[in-house]
Amino acid sequence: MPTAIINNQPLELKPGEQLNCIQAAQRIGYEIPSYCWHPALSVVASCRMCLVEVGDTKPDGTVVMQPKLVPGCQTPVKEGTVVIADSEKVKAAQKATLEYLLLNHPLDCPTCDQAGECFLQDYSYKYGRGYSRLQEPKNIKPDKDHIGENITLFTDRCIMCTRCVRFTREVSGTSELQVVSRGSAEQIDIFPGIPCDNKLAGNVVDLCPVGALCSKDFLYQQRVWWLKTTKSVCPGCSTGCSVDVDQNEDQLYRLTPRSNPMSQGDFMCDEGRFGWKYIHSDQRLTFPARRKNGEVRTRDWDDIIPSLQKALTKAVAKAPEKCAAVFSPWMTVEEAYMLASYLRGLSPKVKLALGPVKTVGEDDTYPKDFYGKPMEPVKFTIRAEKAPNRRGVQMVLNHFAGAATTLGDLAADGAAGKLEAIYLVGGDPTGWLEPQQATGLGKAALVILQDFMPSAISDRADFMLTGGSFAERDGSFVNYKGLAQEIGRAIRGPDGTRPDGRILWDLTGRRGLFNAAAVRKEMAEKIPAFAAFAQGSLSDFGVLLNEHGAPEPHVVVKA
Repeated sequence: MPTAIINNQPLELKPGEQLNCIQAAQRIGYEIPSYCWHPALSVVASCRMCLVEVGDTKPDGTVVMQPKLVPGCQTPVKEGTVVIADSEKVKAAQKATLEYLLLNHPLDCPTCDQAGECFLQDYSYKYGRGYSRLQEPKNIKPDKDHIGENITLFTDRCIMCTRCVRFTREVSGTSELQVVSRGSAEQIDIFPGIPCDNKLAGNVVDLCPVGALCSKDFLYQQRVWWLKTTKSVCPGCSTGCSVDVDQNEDQLYRLTPRSNPMSQGDFMCDEGRFGWKYIHSDQRLTFPARRKNGEVRTRDWDDIIPSLQKALTKAVAKAPEKCAAVFSPWMTVEEAYMLASYLRGLSPKVKLALGPVKTVGEDDTYPKDFYGKPMEPVKFTIRAEKAPNRRGVQMVLNHFAGAATTLGDLAADGAAGKLEAIYLVGGDPTGWLEPQQATGLGKAALVILQDFMPSAISDRADFMLTGGSFAERDGSFVNYKGLAQEIGRAIRGPDGTRPDGRILWDLTGRRGLFNAAAVRKEMAEKIPAFAAFAQGSLSDFGVLLNEHGAPEPHVVVKA
């Protein structure tokens, strides 16, 4: 294999692999500081923070170093390349670069949202001076609240890395952000009347290394060192963006993209970034309840689960072919498996159906051209299918395919008085049942609803099981292309609610506490399509499942 030398350590390069000095140093565990470079954006080498010494090894074994420092982000590493990133010459350049960047930078750290995760702050401690030599007044620039609906710009903090500008040009293709003026007056701005409001605009906040661009939604809400982070998956569509869920004291504050080359890459859309507020809605269903003799009363979980088991067992024993369950595409695969295996354990004649899969328009791809038309190559896609786990639930139902049906057929059976019992799982915060469907299903002799938000059938439920949102559950989602990723429980739900996995764990009579990894291992043994679950835990990037029995990507299963 080709070999390069990074700080006197050998690094083997894979055949055909293309790395710059920053990436090569990361391989050996060394950080070359940088501001303007980002792996998903073009290289401009403008911040000069990553200057390193580079040389080449000649056939006779001698090393010839270049006379000047070169930007590590722009310099490729190949066979025989020698990189020195920790010499006194390099350290002097880093110190000088930081001094220039800090000349007009305000001392906003006590109030800046970026404090605690700021590259300028970190690098100043690690590479910079402990004092400023500036004698003249700082160049003060006005803040810009007009930049976008969800973002604000603290112009004084900007170090002109141009990450945000390149993102709007290269990824969203909308080009709202521009560099205006020159020299010390240079700054980021928009064209008059054209704010940065594209569907990916929130990513410029993540890209900003210094807190110049901030999210209005998160601004001054919480210090980042108080936040607890849980790895999860955005439930907004079938792309399945890997995200970090940040919370403190069971209050969710933000969702940020977690880089995953097997899923969405480095970014996420604003629909997912800001679309989680329903989690703390006052309309949440908060206590399990039971309807008896026309009266609805809240019940304790220790009371309602045994009562439900008894009622469901009785209904299935009476007329199994008239009993059914509707599985939400917002369920985890573990929840779908537990419910399906439990109901089929009562009787193989129980019907199973996939719930409504909401679609909005067509897949929205980026970047766009000047006229808003998609361009190639596609760098990000917002899927029309607004369900995080339709594919995973469908794979589970395919395994239990004996008495499969559709939601439309079940609603018709209910309207005709042919339903003895119906178990409905919701989970879509925007409402998932049409009134006509709710009317038909609600005529079943026994209606069981597991949900966390009110819906068209809530008032007809004989048993109400108050579940949780995606941030309150453990399990896994399978995206449109069969990538299974874990979602982690980040917060506790309101008093009276339970994670859906625990509800079904107790309903199915399993002992102990709900364990998603244990369910995945069981699924791997019994369902070939989930053989990749054999270890129980999934990697940070997820695992691609065997497509046996799963519908093709982009196929939307409709009721």
